[in-house]
Amino acid sequence: MPYPCVGILVNDKLHRSIPLGKTKYEAVHLYVKAGAKYGFTPCFFRIDDLEPGAETVNAYVMHSGQFIRKSVPVPEVIHNRAIYKGRKQFRQINSWIKEGKQLFNQWNRYGKLYVQDVLMKDPSLRPHMPTTYDASISHIHMMMKLYNDLIIKPNKSSVGRGVMKLEKTVRGWKLTYPASLSIHNRTWRTLTFQGNRLPLLLRSRLQRARYIVQQRLPLATFEGQPFDLRVSVQRGAMGQWQVTGIVAKVASKRCFLTNVAQGGTVYRLEPILIAEYPHLQPKAVIKGIEQFSLQVAEHLGNHLPHMADLGLDVGITIEGFPMLIECNGKDQRYSFREAGMLQEWRSTYDNPMAYARYLLDCSSAKAKEELQKTSQPAKCLEAIEVRSPSC
Repeated sequence: MPYPCVGILVNDKLHRSIPLGKTKYEAVHLYVKAGAKYGFTPCFFRIDDLEPGAETVNAYVMHSGQFIRKSVPVPEVIHNRAIYKGRKQFRQINSWIKEGKQLFNQWNRYGKLYVQDVLMKDPSLRPHMPTTYDASISHIHMMMKLYNDLIIKPNKSSVGRGVMKLEKTVRGWKLTYPASLSIHNRTWRTLTFQGNRLPLLLRSRLQRARYIVQQRLPLATFEGQPFDLRVSVQRGAMGQWQVTGIVAKVASKRCFLTNVAQGGTVYRLEPILIAEYPHLQPKAVIKGIEQFSLQVAEHLGNHLPHMADLGLDVGITIEGFPMLIECNGKDQRYSFREAGMLQEWRSTYDNPMAYARYLLDCSSAKAKEELQKTSQPAKCLEAIEVRSPSC
C-alpha cells in the first residue's frame, strides 16, 4: 500500500456502504484511482473513528480490488465529505486542526443566510446576489411588496428539500409547497390566499425550522422551463481555484425546482445557449460564468476556514448575466455524470486529490502560514445553527 494516506471523512451511511460497493452518488473508486495517480492511499473513516491525540485510525482502504478496514497512521491531510450539524462535531474537527492536521472543507454546511452575508461584503458581487432575508413574517410581508415571485427555503437544506414558492396572482397569492419534507417528495400542493394573512401551513413550517425568503430570479429557460447551473469550483494541483465543469439543470414541467433529485434534467450548457439564445455568444457567456464563479470561490475561501471544493448554483438571465442562487460545500457531483460529461465528473474527484498532494508537499513554514490566512474555525461558530431534536 503506497504511503502516506490521505483521509476522506465520510458520514455513517456512506461508511456502511463502502465495503458493499453500493455508495450510489459518491464514486469512491475515483478517489482510489486519483490517489494512485498522485502517490498516496485514500482512506475512508468517520469523525468518531478518530480519537483525540491518536496516532492511528481504523479506516477503509482498497486492497487487492476490495475495501478492507484496517488501522492506518492518522492522515496529515483530510478531505471532508461528510455533513455534520452540531457544535460537538465542530469542536472535534477543530481539535484535529490544533494537532496540525490539514483538513480542507473543514465545515461544509453553513447557513445560506450566513454565506449570503459573507458574499455581500464584496461590493462587486452584490449585483449578482438575489435579495434575501431571514423568513420572518415581517420580512415576507416586505418582500411581497417588492416582488411578485418569491422563494422560501430552509436555511440549511440541500437537493431542493422543503423549498416553497410564493407568487402573486390576479386574485391574490398562491403558495406552492411540497407535501412532505422528504428528499424524494414527488407531490406538490398549492394554497391560495388574499391579503397579508399567511397560510397556517406556511406559518407552521416557519416556526419549526429556520427559513430564508428570497427574490425568485428571472432565470433563462430551455424549452419553456427555467434552468440554472451547477458550477464545480475546486482547488487543484497548484493550490489555485479552478472551474472543473458547468452543467445546466432544467426544471421539469411538474415542478419549479431544477434539482435533479426533484425531477430536473441535466444538459450541457452550450447547446442550450445556441438553441435558445442566438443573440448571445456562448463562449463569452461561459467565460463570464467562470470568472464570476472563481470570484465567489476566492471570496469565500478568504472568509471560511480552508474551503477548497464548492458546488455553486448559478442562474443566468436571458442576457447571460450570472446570478448566484446558493453555495454548496458538499457538491453532489453526479449531475456531470448524468449529463454525459464524464471527463468533468471524473475531474471533480481527481482535483481534490491533486490538492491533497499539493498540501502534502507544502511542508515549509511559509506554506503553513499561507494555509492559516483564512478565518479561524472558532470564529465561525456563529454560522452553526443547532436545534433540539424536536425541531
